[in-house]
Amino acid sequence: MKNRLRELREAKGLTQEELAKALGVTRQTIIAIEKGKYDPSLRLAFKIARFFGLKIEDVFIYEGD
Repeated sequence: MKNRLRELREAKGLTQEELAKALGVTRQTIIAIEKGKYDPSLRLAFKIARFFGLKIEDVFIYEGD
């Protein structure tokens, strides 16, 4: 699954650490999501989308199996 997390984070002028703290996760989690190495839980995906004022599908792009 692709995502726009890095783009959205940088547009807000946030570091990975700042975003991680705001979401209650580790910086390593943010790094892994941005690199596409980790798909967040549904709960975290909603939390990320709400943080940026977007819908989940505006942050995460599902490309099928």
